[in-house]
Amino acid sequence: MRDERPPRRSDGAQTHAAILAAAMRLASIEGLGSLTVGRLARELGVSKSGVFAHFRSKQRIQQETIEAAGEVFEREVLRPGLTRAEGIARLHGLCEAYLSYIERGVFPGGCFFAQLLAEYDAQPGPVHDQVCADQRSWLSLLEGEVRTAQQHGELDPDADPAQLAFELSAPVELANYLSVLYQDPRFVERGRTAVRAVIANAASRRRR
Repeated sequence: MRDERPPRRSDGAQTHAAILAAAMRLASIEGLGSLTVGRLARELGVSKSGVFAHFRSKQRIQQETIEAAGEVFEREVLRPGLTRAEGIARLHGLCEAYLSYIERGVFPGGCFFAQLLAEYDAQPGPVHDQVCADQRSWLSLLEGEVRTAQQHGELDPDADPAQLAFELSAPVELANYLSVLYQDPRFVERGRTAVRAVIANAASRRRR
């Protein structure tokens, strides 16, 4: 597919990255729909024309912001989690990496994609479709590691992998929402406790 992004001079790369960083921060708090040329210009203290020169449209701002946030999620959650051994260790690793990403306040509004899901879950369109794809990818990743753990004899072989993936995803996402809502890191610890309980319960039922 032909890339329609406006060409950027190399000396503008840092400015472009700074705009995207601001866009991710704002979207995590105010929502992706808040991202306009004017809003970003005010946030950064620059002219609208300066922002417009980098993106040309609100749609392009939104698209590139989602892409940039995806790179952050990969760096902060997926890569650290996937360094663990397959199976139970990786399930713990992925959930812990997600909770750490929240705990460290990588985005001030919590997980960028959790905010995106809350904003676009009932709005049809390309952003909704992207949210669906990303959520399916996360759950599929957890489900795949559950299946691997079952094959290794670490978890109950009769357990439903999709159900266990759901039960692991639910507490980490709720920990994200409540820790931001109440500005209370204890909810992250509650998420950790719930993850350990789900895995331990499934492990206790494995065949001996």
